[in-house]
Amino acid sequence: MSLYSDYLDEIETRKEQGLQPKPIDDGALTTEIVAEIRKTDSRHRADCLRFFIYNTLPGTTSAAGEKAAFLKEIILGQAMVEEITPAFALELLSHMKGGPSVEVLLDLALGDDPVIAGQASEVLKTQVFLYEADTSRLREAHEEGKAIATDVLQSYAKAEFFTKLSDVEDEIEIVTYVAAEGDISTDLLSPGNQAHSRSDRELHGKCMISERAQQEIEALKLQYPSKRVMLIAEKGTMGVGSSRMSGVNNVALWTGKPASPYVPFVNIAPVVAGTNGISPIFLTTVGVTGGIGIDLKNWVKKLDEDGKPILNNDGNPILEQRYSVDTGTVLKINTKNKKLYDETGSEELADLSASFTPQKVEFMKAGGSYAIVFGKMLQTFAAETLGIEMPQVFAPSKEVSHEGQGLTAVEKIFNANARGVTPGKKLHAGSDVRVKVNIVGSQDTTGLMTSQELEAMAATVLSPSVDGAYQSGCHTASVWDQKAQANTPRLMAFMNKFGLVTARDPKGVYHSMTDVIHKVLNDITVDDWAIIIGGDSHTRMSKGVAFGADSGTVALALATGEASMPIPESVKVTFKGQMADHMDFRDVVHATQAQMLQQFGDNVFQGRVIEVHIATLLADQAFTFTDWTAEMKAKASICISEDQTLIESLEIAKARIAIMIEKGMEHENGMLRKLVGIADKRISEIRSGEKPALRPDEDASYFAEVVVDLDEIDEPMIADPDVNNADVSKRYTHDTIRPISFYKADKKVDLGFVGSCMVHKGDMKIVAQMLRNLEKESGSVEFKAPLVVAAPTYNIIDELKEEGDWEVLQKYSGFEFDDFAPKTSARTEYENILYLERPGCNLCMGNQEKAAKGDTVLATSTRLFQGRVVADSETKKGESLLASTPVVVLSAVLGRTPTIDEYKVAVEGIDLTKFSPPKQASIGTRSMHF
Repeated sequence: MSLYSDYLDEIETRKEQGLQPKPIDDGALTTEIVAEIRKTDSRHRADCLRFFIYNTLPGTTSAAGEKAAFLKEIILGQAMVEEITPAFALELLSHMKGGPSVEVLLDLALGDDPVIAGQASEVLKTQVFLYEADTSRLREAHEEGKAIATDVLQSYAKAEFFTKLSDVEDEIEIVTYVAAEGDISTDLLSPGNQAHSRSDRELHGKCMISERAQQEIEALKLQYPSKRVMLIAEKGTMGVGSSRMSGVNNVALWTGKPASPYVPFVNIAPVVAGTNGISPIFLTTVGVTGGIGIDLKNWVKKLDEDGKPILNNDGNPILEQRYSVDTGTVLKINTKNKKLYDETGSEELADLSASFTPQKVEFMKAGGSYAIVFGKMLQTFAAETLGIEMPQVFAPSKEVSHEGQGLTAVEKIFNANARGVTPGKKLHAGSDVRVKVNIVGSQDTTGLMTSQELEAMAATVLSPSVDGAYQSGCHTASVWDQKAQANTPRLMAFMNKFGLVTARDPKGVYHSMTDVIHKVLNDITVDDWAIIIGGDSHTRMSKGVAFGADSGTVALALATGEASMPIPESVKVTFKGQMADHMDFRDVVHATQAQMLQQFGDNVFQGRVIEVHIATLLADQAFTFTDWTAEMKAKASICISEDQTLIESLEIAKARIAIMIEKGMEHENGMLRKLVGIADKRISEIRSGEKPALRPDEDASYFAEVVVDLDEIDEPMIADPDVNNADVSKRYTHDTIRPISFYKADKKVDLGFVGSCMVHKGDMKIVAQMLRNLEKESGSVEFKAPLVVAAPTYNIIDELKEEGDWEVLQKYSGFEFDDFAPKTSARTEYENILYLERPGCNLCMGNQEKAAKGDTVLATSTRLFQGRVVADSETKKGESLLASTPVVVLSAVLGRTPTIDEYKVAVEGIDLTKFSPPKQASIGTRSMHF
């Protein structure tokens, strides 16, 4: 009873926090609970029954194994439990999704008792999470002539597990709740600083928006018990920023409906909306839960007599309201004609065709996308085993093909990796298809949720079709606190056993790596035709096409080697002119966004793939552009590279994979060596001319084409959160790009940060060279603001040490990380010194280290959302401004933003990251950066 006693103690602790007992995933604890249930006179029996029935997690958890085994005993009459009849035991098995429960159902269905076999087979017909071990048993039993196995297969072939489900209601009544005005970041729904609690769904739910918001949502539910609450981003986009299943989980927890009465705190079917729709990554996550995402378009630009937008004093279009969605507004969704109506149902407000595609409606009917993915595989297996033609049950893959039209880069990649489509048919944007996934990345603050999703879908091993998969430790690298110590080793052990290369060795053989996941994925992506899925919005590789995803989609990709999604439209980005010598490539990245908005007025990147013709930049440097496309609200980005540049990038990737192997990180499945072989094959194809570097067809069609004029970029650019903009919806977007002259050398900077996935080796060398220059000019370097420097990878630090740059950084540092004595608590105060922090995300993540409240931070990172890097104080709003490395370093030295002249002097002679459009001769792509 020791584990049960500990569990009771934990329950009392959680009571003090206003929490229910934590769901049980431990088999040993479940064994003790079952033992108490067997004792009819136990004083704990009633509680244990409740925990067993309602509070034990399903899937492949060890607790699920113990639960399934006990239920089997009850069904076979080997154990008698008055409160759990055999029929109820079968019902409980039906809610356990797979793994041990399916194994038990197969045992019973293929057993000797015909009555029990018939009952179990009926439950088995409702299950979709079957894997090879399960389907092999069915196939063998069918081939041996077992009629019941054939009967189950026939049901699967008809997809009765789907067709017998209730259809989506014709009409859904909703009541609105405006969560915020302007873009809603997933940080509002699932704050980064609460990442440690994401796998504890009830506890994590307490952090959504605010306690007041939660109370208001609860009040709406009481006032309108028959209606569903729709969470809204008024005058903005819902779910921008990080890709967080936890954000959707929280919304579903407060506004959705229970997935099962026997699985606590797992809710599905939330309804979310935004004036400008839903962020692409977030919309995918909504689909995982069978939810509804709506583009309201309730505010439109006010036009003059010529049809042109009327601008306000800030140069922004004036918006006028088409209809109100103020909190408490009752609306109706008609799912048949796909329209949004007012409360009476008489006034049409918006077309919802995009929200109710056949594929999305299937997700809603099935309770989420997983069931559809596994259901299709199960139906295919059954039809093939029976040797029959598969009935058309599910909506067919949407195949859009335009005669005589060429393919964009993303269309080519999807065509090459598509599964289950018409052979030989050329697919264009708008097609909705299954695709093979080549590379999968899981990061540490979402990894525990991914492991839970894998357990829930009863997956136990990495799909053999996945070329490479990696579990990082970068998002919790800054502080080795009690939360990290509790969560990280457990996560690494699970993922390593599942088949992933892991940053931390569960056996303790190699030194723990906290390298930024995007950098590792960029290295292990060794094919420009690859599709990459990663549990982070900055999964944006400079080879292949990468999609940031929620933890559930990552789990699905790991388990099946597939993903389902529409082929996105593309926006082509090309360059003209010449970069000025004093500019850094980061300024080109910012200028691309600024010039796009100038050219089009609206953000044409949103929800689309940016096809950037950046052929002369190697993978590390090009990644700076692709990484930022998350902030451009793009769905993904593809770099169009020249043959020789791609070969060089692949050779660099091979060398880094070799280092991972040397450090002992190779998995027993030989994954890293396999990737080296794929890289060698790709290099050979390019050199021979058999298959040149990926490029679009000349006659490809684009949604828009953006031409960036490098000649116009003469000043360093800063992305400003514009925290005091009178229009709340304009705050904390990444669209306000300003030259440094805007600040008139008068903007106080409280902290500088050089780090995150946006920097590479060259940035670290720029810091060292600026320190050398300043020392030479002034005799010493004095910081008027703290400067935090975090290299993205250990490899970079090793190379900096060999080349003499690390010594310079050490000379001026007041703190240097020590992996043998890592920090156990987050820094709360900073001195005006240089901090050399452990490789990883550091301040950019916002879950461990933070700037002081109310500070103005100038950073190389990606996030400027409220509260992410810096929170507000009682007297001042925190600001996170984003700029190039030289601007950040100089601002920390000066304690303010520099003048353009100060900047030019400081960078003179420094080899900044340069770029020339492909039509011009390369201007030294390697420069100081390799």
